[in-house]
Amino acid sequence: MAKFADELIESMQQAAGHAAGQKVRGLRVTKVKVPDVKAIRRSLKMSQDHFAAAFRIPLATLKNWEQGRRHPDAPAAAYLLAIKRRPKEVMEAVS
Repeated sequence: MAKFADELIESMQQAAGHAAGQKVRGLRVTKVKVPDVKAIRRSLKMSQDHFAAAFRIPLATLKNWEQGRRHPDAPAAAYLLAIKRRPKEVMEAVS
């Protein structure tokens, strides 16, 4: 248990250092490329309502993404990339 506690403390110190903008040795940072949701929707010539309904995304979530109040997490970003690349297939799969 002591080893776990030590690792937990070290992890928390790394996270705090990273949050403070410090370079932290041994810290793995995953960056998720945030897709341009509005550009994807517009390229499909769909309204927000239609896009949200067609791809089963809550309308409020879509609006928050488009207005920059929120960003898609990694699974949502992957879903949006699939929509961008294969919109008909994704729409068919979720209907």
